[in-house]
Amino acid sequence: MDIQTFLESCIGQWFSQRSSYQFDTEKAESHKSELTVEWLNTDHSLLVSLCQQHRIDPNQAIGGQEISWNSSSDYYSQQKQTGTATMIVIPDSNTPQKGKIIQSFQSNPSSQGNYSLGDDEALTLTLEMGDFLMEERIWFASPNLRLRTSLMKGKDGYSRTAFYSEIRRLPPQEVA
Repeated sequence: MDIQTFLESCIGQWFSQRSSYQFDTEKAESHKSELTVEWLNTDHSLLVSLCQQHRIDPNQAIGGQEISWNSSSDYYSQQKQTGTATMIVIPDSNTPQKGKIIQSFQSNPSSQGNYSLGDDEALTLTLEMGDFLMEERIWFASPNLRLRTSLMKGKDGYSRTAFYSEIRRLPPQEVA
C-alpha cells in the first residue's frame, strides 16, 4: 500500500471510541466521537496556504485531509467538544513511504512533522507542537475498522497515552 491509498482509505464518517490515561495525574478517561475525514486536493486553498506558511511548494504535496469531530466524554460534567484539524502530506521524492506532514489544529499555529508508512501498512506520525512531542500510529484491522494509538509527552514531564478504535459509518443498504 502506498501513502495515497492509505490516506484515501481514511475518508468517510467514523464512530470513534478513545480511552486515554494521563501519567502525571493517574487520570483515565473515555470519550466517544463522530469523525468526518474529507480529502483536500492539491489546489485546495487551505492546503496551498499551509504549504506557503511552511515555505513548501504546494505542488510537492499529494493532498491532505480535513478531520472534524464532535465528541462527548463518559463523564457527564464535561461539555461536548467539536473541532477540526488539517493534515497535509508531502512525500519524500526518493522514498515516498516517508515524508513531511503539516498539521493545523483548531486555531493553534500549524506545525510540521514527519510520517512513515511501514511494511506492516501502519502509518506513524511524529509531530512537535510547542513544548509537546506527539507520536501517533494508525492502522486498519479491516477496511472499516481503524485503530490508533497516540503518545504525547511534554517537556515538563506531562505524558498521556490513548487508544482509539474507529468504525466507519456505512450508508444504509437498500432492501430489494
